[in-house]
Amino acid sequence: MAAAAAVGPGLGSGPGDSPEGSEADAPERRRKAHGMLKLYYGLSEGEATGHSAGSDPLDPTDLNGAHFDPEVYLDKLRRECPLAQLMDSETDMVRQIRALDSDMQTLVYENYNKFISATDTIRKMKNDFRKMEDEMDRLATNMAVITNFSARISATLQDRHERITKLAGVHALLRKLQFLFELPSRLTKCVELGAYGQAVRYQGRARAVLQQYQHLPSFRAIQDDCQVITARLAQQLRQRFREGCSGAPEQAECVELLLALGEPAEELCEEFLAHARGRLEEELSSLETELGPSPPAPDVLEFTDRGGNGFVGGLCQVAAAYQELFAAQGPAGAEKLAAFAQELGGRYFALVERRLAQEQGGSDNSLLVRALDRFHRRLRAPGALLAAAGLSESATEIVERVARERLSHHLQGLKAAFLSCLTDVRQALAAPRLAGKEGPSLAELLANVASSILSHIKASLASVHLFTAKEVSFSNKPYFRGEFCSQGVREGLIVGFIRSMCQTAQGFCDSPGEKGGATPPALLLLLSRLCLDYETATISYILTLTDEQFLVQDQSPVTPVSTLCAEARETARRLLTHYVKVQGLVISQMLRKSVETRDWLSTLEPRNVRAVMKRVVEDTTAIDVQVGLLYEEGVRKAQSSDSSKRTFSVYSSSRQQGRYAPSYTPSAPMDTNLLSNIQKLFSERIDVFSPVEFNKVSVLTGIIKISLKTLLECVRLRTFGRFGLQQVQVDCHFLQLYLWRFVADEELVHLLLDEVVASAALRCPDPVPMEPSVVEVICERG
Repeated sequence: MAAAAAVGPGLGSGPGDSPEGSEADAPERRRKAHGMLKLYYGLSEGEATGHSAGSDPLDPTDLNGAHFDPEVYLDKLRRECPLAQLMDSETDMVRQIRALDSDMQTLVYENYNKFISATDTIRKMKNDFRKMEDEMDRLATNMAVITNFSARISATLQDRHERITKLAGVHALLRKLQFLFELPSRLTKCVELGAYGQAVRYQGRARAVLQQYQHLPSFRAIQDDCQVITARLAQQLRQRFREGCSGAPEQAECVELLLALGEPAEELCEEFLAHARGRLEEELSSLETELGPSPPAPDVLEFTDRGGNGFVGGLCQVAAAYQELFAAQGPAGAEKLAAFAQELGGRYFALVERRLAQEQGGSDNSLLVRALDRFHRRLRAPGALLAAAGLSESATEIVERVARERLSHHLQGLKAAFLSCLTDVRQALAAPRLAGKEGPSLAELLANVASSILSHIKASLASVHLFTAKEVSFSNKPYFRGEFCSQGVREGLIVGFIRSMCQTAQGFCDSPGEKGGATPPALLLLLSRLCLDYETATISYILTLTDEQFLVQDQSPVTPVSTLCAEARETARRLLTHYVKVQGLVISQMLRKSVETRDWLSTLEPRNVRAVMKRVVEDTTAIDVQVGLLYEEGVRKAQSSDSSKRTFSVYSSSRQQGRYAPSYTPSAPMDTNLLSNIQKLFSERIDVFSPVEFNKVSVLTGIIKISLKTLLECVRLRTFGRFGLQQVQVDCHFLQLYLWRFVADEELVHLLLDEVVASAALRCPDPVPMEPSVVEVICERG
């Protein structure tokens, strides 16, 4: 309160001020303080007064307002509120008063504790500051005493200091003169001891002084002696440099000393490169000797290590020393060094390529990739030192060329593996079957071939993937990030092998010779199914696997999966069609020989089915079993209930019945031919070589059509007697009993066999058919 009383007059003091004016300004000061508190706590005007922003701040009935009037508030309550509400208001007000009293007591207690703590702190600070002031006073006194002593000492030693400085200067000059006078002896001793570097440093220290004071006789004599000794030193250094027995660091030191002695830099540059060429050519000769025919060639990794440590390391030393020693030569010196490195680097690259060519026959790329990695990594340093020589670019080209050759090698390996699988299949198909021991089925052979080829493809992908491993130094090159993955691995290796496999398989369709040449029909069927499986799933799987392993970053066009699948499907279709032709040709040959080698005019009355017809049914059944191992059944048309009961007769049609009526006359043959031709016009045309679908029914239908068409054409070229016609009738009925179940539409078999019997009847002078019941008995007995 005293502080407030002291401050108050001061704030309000001024000319014309009065106590009444100070009391009038008090509400304004409270409002300003109240506004500062609102800003500090982030409250609006309404929140600071306990009301919303929309309440009237001048309301005298607002308990929390600045203009609250208790009398007005009580009058309002008495007028507006009933007794119960008045008592509630009283109770609420008492509760709020008690809460405010409690908060006030707590606040006073806390502020009192803080005030006591602050009082203790201030008391301690006063004590500490008194001690500190005493110590500062003592320190100031001590510093004054020290300053006084220092001033007196400096005044006492001033004269001695000047004399000592002069004496020190004289002593240094005498030491220099002593060094100059002793320089010839020192140089001679250094030359005798071989300390050429120390001798050159002595000469360098004294050269400027001797040059400056050479007009004085004493200094002139010292200079002459030093020149003689320096000439002898330069001669010994040149002799040591020309001997070439020391290493590159020693020779670089000799050149550096000769340059320091003032020898011509151009001549030293030529000699330095000549000596370096000799050493590096020795390294190249050593590497070439290891590649000679007589001693066994070293391991490729060991060879690249020797080349990297010997030749490449030596070239780095030469380049670094040359650039350090002859930096003053400028672009001309850099061109000399680049030409030097290009020539020797080209010879080294040729040796490396010769050694790498010896590794092209292996199947494992791990050792080769490690050798290429070290070869490429070791050439980084000389490539950075000699950017103009292009050593790094040449090394990268060699690595890329080796990678292309390895891709070609793996492609040839996949082709050889595929041919080996086909050879194994041929041997398995041609192997004799022992009694009680069955060989592998076609399904097993197909699974073996597919798994073997897929395993070889995965092994090749894993092998070439080593070229793109992250730890390999050249894997971040653009070629291995783009072209190698897309055009090399995907197109060159995988797509190239798939197309080569399809071409090899199609080559079996073009094999000349009777009965399909030397190609087993089962092999054609197996290859057809293999290509179909590739079209269905394998090609997509292989290319997806390739794209996942080799993240292609190249935008070059690649072969779509759909194109490869279409090629594989076309290959499978051609193989299956050729299989149908080959098997049809085999059966057709049996039927043709059976028709051509028999005398049909003088044959006996038929009592049995001919053996060749039984063989035809057996072979057809075997083909059905064989095809069923690899292909699905297919769709057949609805079969009639009397398919196995139909009996062939020359009177099987109304036209034929009229044609062979008892009123047969000599002019009948002309009418018969005319009626037959008319019947063919209205009959359904049979396409013998129609496209074959990928199912068993379609394959057997094609084979049976070829066989029966061959039988028909052979019958048309022969002349039959009565019994010959009856034998044909019996054979056709036997074929009908068994062949209808193999084809998609049994009417096709009926139609072809009808034509066979009708053609035999046309070629028979006495066409008397056998009774159907007799034909059935003979066929059942057969």
